[in-house]
Amino acid sequence: MATVKLLSDAEAEADPRVRAVFADIRATRGSDFVNNFWRGLANDPGLLERTWASLKTVMGPGSLDPLTKELVYIAVSIANGCPYCIHSHTAAAGAKGLTQEQHGEFLAVVGMANQTNALVNGMQIPVDAAFKVGE
Repeated sequence: MATVKLLSDAEAEADPRVRAVFADIRATRGSDFVNNFWRGLANDPGLLERTWASLKTVMGPGSLDPLTKELVYIAVSIANGCPYCIHSHTAAAGAKGLTQEQHGEFLAVVGMANQTNALVNGMQIPVDAAFKVGE
C-alpha cells in the first residue's frame, strides 16, 4: 500500500502544474496512461516537475539506444530492490523490443555481476593497475 495518496485524474486536473506534467507524460509516451509513480509524486508538484524533466532528459535520445537505457534501469532497480521499477522498466524494455531470450541472458549477466561483486568485495581484492581509469 502506498504511503502517499495517488492522485486521480480529477485531482491532477485541479493543479495546473500537475495537469501540465501529466499532459506532457501522455504526449511524450503517446498514451493516456499515467502510472502510479507519477500519481504519487504529484503530491509535490515541484518534485513531480523536476523528476519528470530529469527522467525525460536521461531516458531521451542520446548515444545509448533506448533498450540499453531500459536494461541499465532494470539492473540498477534489481540492485536497489525496487519491484515497481523492475516491473515498469521491464515492460518498457519489452515495448522497445526486448525478447524473452534477451531478458533471460540479461538476468544471467546481472546475477553473475552480483555474485562476482560480492566475492571481490568480500575478499577485498585490489584493483589491477591495468584496470584503473584515468591513472
